[in-house]
Amino acid sequence: MSASARPIATTRSTAGMPTGRLAVWWVIASEIVIFGGLLGSYIMFRLSHDSFAAEAANTNMYVGAFNTWVLLTSSLFAVLGHKAAEEGNGPKAAKMLYLTFGGGLIFLLVKTWEWSEKISHGHTLSSSTFFSFYYTAAGLHALHVIAGMVIMAIVAQTAKRNLELHRVELIGIYWHFVDLVWIFLFPLLYIAK
Repeated sequence: MSASARPIATTRSTAGMPTGRLAVWWVIASEIVIFGGLLGSYIMFRLSHDSFAAEAANTNMYVGAFNTWVLLTSSLFAVLGHKAAEEGNGPKAAKMLYLTFGGGLIFLLVKTWEWSEKISHGHTLSSSTFFSFYYTAAGLHALHVIAGMVIMAIVAQTAKRNLELHRVELIGIYWHFVDLVWIFLFPLLYIAK
């Protein structure tokens, strides 16, 4: 592809980085504000309400730990996909993105099972303040996982044809952010009891 036919996001540079990467960092900055406010509110409530400990005891730390392992493993595949893209190996990059996608799918399936189990035991969005925070924070995170998976599938399709390989890095940055959010959610929702 000639330089004149390349997308403007890969040919322009702002603040010393390609505009596509800068755009992803702007999205992540806005998401940090959203999750930061939610987690800050959770921590303030947690510190001032002793009932949170009793409610948090209803979460399964082993399920949360398994999902943490799944997301961290999927991030490894995202890194390997980025490495393959940098080497110009689009099919391998696509394969790694599909494995990352699979990690996201496993995470969501476990989360679906976990939530159905919680709801069947009466722990709903409105059953307590803890579970209001739990479902809101974990649900918002799950929506970000779904969004990442959709974008990843699109990027993998083009990468498979050795096209737009710079996008592999961009979805990888986003996916690492999703994992980082979970690293904060896991101890707050599952371990701190």
